[in-house]
Amino acid sequence: MSQRHLAQVLGVAATAASALLLASLPVASADPAPGISPPAPPPGCPDVEIVFARGTGEPPGVGFVGQAFVDSLQSKLGPKSVNVYPVQYPATIDFPRAVDGVNDAAAHIEATAANCPKTKVVLGGFSQGAAVAGFVTSAVVPPGAADTGVTGPMPPNVADHVAAVTLFGTPNHRFMGFINQPDIVIGPLYAGKTLKSCVPGDPICSDDGGGDYSLHNDYVADGLTDQAANYAAGKLGVKVPPPPPPPPADPDDAPPPPPPNP
Repeated sequence: MSQRHLAQVLGVAATAASALLLASLPVASADPAPGISPPAPPPGCPDVEIVFARGTGEPPGVGFVGQAFVDSLQSKLGPKSVNVYPVQYPATIDFPRAVDGVNDAAAHIEATAANCPKTKVVLGGFSQGAAVAGFVTSAVVPPGAADTGVTGPMPPNVADHVAAVTLFGTPNHRFMGFINQPDIVIGPLYAGKTLKSCVPGDPICSDDGGGDYSLHNDYVADGLTDQAANYAAGKLGVKVPPPPPPPPADPDDAPPPPPPNP
């Protein structure tokens, strides 16, 4: 799929998805008159909305990495109410269909911002899902698509409702070029609250990675989901205690002293 076709699909599907989702939710009221208290958020609005896109080949839901991240983040948020929204898209090797996830995630975030203005959104994704989440933050449509009728990315004010963006194994320039898709550029309104996690040597996201694709499965085992949860919790105003210091070195493991000079 060319960038031109990608943008055409994005523009049509995003408009339709936004209209359908916004129509299904209660509409936020206009700004109250002076001296009148603002209305309470609609019932069911959580304190935190986690929007996560799973990786290629994972069954519907948030996926293995996503679930580990969600569980870790929820454990740090105390009494805050949390809702989890799995981004709806195929997550297959038909990579151009990732645009379905971009449309779905953007529509859901915009609807959340409009209808639950006090809810803070945490956007995330793993692998192909990280590409989806990254494109959701983009400030512009892909180069070469300006004449397709695409109206543009999410409105700037929506960024105020997104507390953090956590991406795991984000496909790099080499990989995106291999599948003939544009590079993932985080929009400036989101760059300061985005954490990109990459297992060292993971060839999907690491520029110096080799050919060991098994490393792409190590995000939970290597503790990167917990690190990202700490990051997101901090962006949500939760004080996370620092990790415990490493245990003291065992004297028996110390190297022997050098022999005395003759």
